Amino acid sequence: MGLLRSASVFSSLTMVSRVFGLIRDQILAIVFGPGAGLDAFWVAFKIPNFMRRLFAEGAFSQSFVPVLGEYKVKQGDEGVRELISRVSGSLALVLLGVTVLGIVIFPWIILEYGPAVVENQHKLVLTAQMLVLTLPYIFFISLTALAGGVLNTYKRFAVPAFTPVFLNLCLIGVSLWLAPLMPEDYEVKALAWGVFLAGIVQLLFQFPFLAKLKLLTWPKYGFNHPGVKKIMRLMLPAIVGSAVVQINLMLDLIIAYTLLPDGSVSWLTFSDRLVEFPLGVFGIAIATVVLPSLSQHHATTDPEKFSRVLDWGIRWSLLIGLPAMAGLILLAGPLLTTLFNYGAFVQHDVVMSQMSLFAYASGLLAFIMVKVLTPGFYSRQDTRTPMRIAVVAMLVNMVLNFAFVLPWLHYDLPGPHTGLAIATAISAILNAGVLLLMLKRQGVYQIGTGWGAFSLQIGTGLLLMVGLLFFAVPGLQTWFDWPFWQRALMLLVWVGAGALVYFVGLYLLGFRLGKFRAQH
Repeated sequence: MGLLRSASVFSSLTMVSRVFGLIRDQILAIVFGPGAGLDAFWVAFKIPNFMRRLFAEGAFSQSFVPVLGEYKVKQGDEGVRELISRVSGSLALVLLGVTVLGIVIFPWIILEYGPAVVENQHKLVLTAQMLVLTLPYIFFISLTALAGGVLNTYKRFAVPAFTPVFLNLCLIGVSLWLAPLMPEDYEVKALAWGVFLAGIVQLLFQFPFLAKLKLLTWPKYGFNHPGVKKIMRLMLPAIVGSAVVQINLMLDLIIAYTLLPDGSVSWLTFSDRLVEFPLGVFGIAIATVVLPSLSQHHATTDPEKFSRVLDWGIRWSLLIGLPAMAGLILLAGPLLTTLFNYGAFVQHDVVMSQMSLFAYASGLLAFIMVKVLTPGFYSRQDTRTPMRIAVVAMLVNMVLNFAFVLPWLHYDLPGPHTGLAIATAISAILNAGVLLLMLKRQGVYQIGTGWGAFSLQIGTGLLLMVGLLFFAVPGLQTWFDWPFWQRALMLLVWVGAGALVYFVGLYLLGFRLGKFRAQH
């Protein structure tokens, strides 16, 4: 019940952030529209974002939280404070070096070698200029992730979950007020200033809550500290695993930015945003709350509770992930039309984004399962196994990228960017399947009781929901013809109707939330 309560808190506040994220994307679509300018911003933002995921949410967090949990159990608050001080000082030095190096190297690479593959010189100049402003985000947001890891370990999930709201607010603000003041053809640079400001605000927001726990410490040099050494040792394979994922995403970005039509990066980004909504609200929420619990059960040597927490996470992933996946596929067009089809975001952009959303959504359950299953390894300080699995998934994704995109381009078919999304979904399915298989083979995860009835309940509810949405939702042209208020009203009606039918189906076959919660 504590896990469910924590997940509910994290999920609710993450939903607030994701709603603001959708509002932000609506404003970006209306104000700037898919094209060379917005594509340039996405590249300038995604490069530091990839680095953030590598150093912060990836290798570092997954290595830091288990060690921090161990220190909390075995060495108390004083040991934890010393560890935080040494880790923050060491991480800050590394991040400062990475940020400065990135500011020097990335803009130079784009301006020096970009003209060989991209004919739009203005697009290249915009990207290079915005990178100088967005790359410091790596420094601030990685330290924010450190603070969030501390708060999560102490079961203060609300603050880290709410923090991303400030990024969305900053980007909304600069789009509406700073962009109109920028020189013509350079309005999109306002977004880069928004990213820079957001990094500072998100870090400062954590400080009062760390101070309340008496864990706001002055950073110190700490590469010789045993805890820092242990984190670094765990990080090495985790960096490889995280780097694999980021290389994968970077390859998608490079292909879309250089080989595909203008707007491809934006179409992929807008469709990915809709998949990120349930992934962040439910998948990452579950993964975030189970990692400290799994780390604690491993530290206290309680394999039965460890397996039970994993089983709880898997069941909730299926309970929420399957209907979310089906809903995104069946309501892809209505969602994109209602949220983005205004101003510079025209009907053609809806159709192109819908194609990639179909593909991304088909991998949603796998994306969630990867997030939930990976803590089963990192909590036991096993960073090598998920790294090896991620490498295999990356190689598969790379091969599939070219296997799908090149024929698409050769035959001049519409929407070649969809091939990138299909490859991403397939590699995620492979990744999740092998992670689950390895947890079972290692004897860490034992399938709990009641799975037969649970599967029947979910299957029935899902079948009823799919039947309703497939046969009853109007076609895309009807949504194009409706004004905003009608689109929004009807979208709420069909989302609500789908969810109602799904949970009624579960209830009729005996599913009860209280029983499910009490058992797991």
